Amino acid sequence: MKKIIIFFGLIFFLSVTVSADTKKVKVIDGDTIHIGTIKYRFFGIDAPEIKQICEKDYKKVECGILAKNFLKNKIGDKIPSCITKDKDRYQRVVAECFIGNESLSRFMVREGYAVAYSQYSKDFVEDEKFAKENRLGIWSMSFQMPSDYRKASRNK
Repeated sequence: MKKIIIFFGLIFFLSVTVSADTKKVKVIDGDTIHIGTIKYRFFGIDAPEIKQICEKDYKKVECGILAKNFLKNKIGDKIPSCITKDKDRYQRVVAECFIGNESLSRFMVREGYAVAYSQYSKDFVEDEKFAKENRLGIWSMSFQMPSDYRKASRNK
């Protein structure tokens, strides 16, 4: 039994540890990062697409860029640790990534720069409710859900 616990502990450690010496973080958008050569898609959330435009006070806002920069500022020069959940159809690792003990997925949703992707997980629904009630991030604007934006963009 002790060997099994040690084995799973080692697997967990390896799955969340990334060496800062050999890895660089690149923020792609509000829910996707690359650490070294590994592409991570954040589990349970959906952020505006890079080219997505929202509207606030009758002005166009590049909310996809806004979400990307918000995540980039949060990460700073730190290396997130990620727990793998799955792989998506684009061969990205679907993971929940953390800075210290803080989930980046939860952070992005709670601050209003991503929505809970409730089609796949209910984990961040309460965080979305908080952001929406407090009109944080994109909830202070008129916007199209990122999944609807992608569908509309494909049909053009």
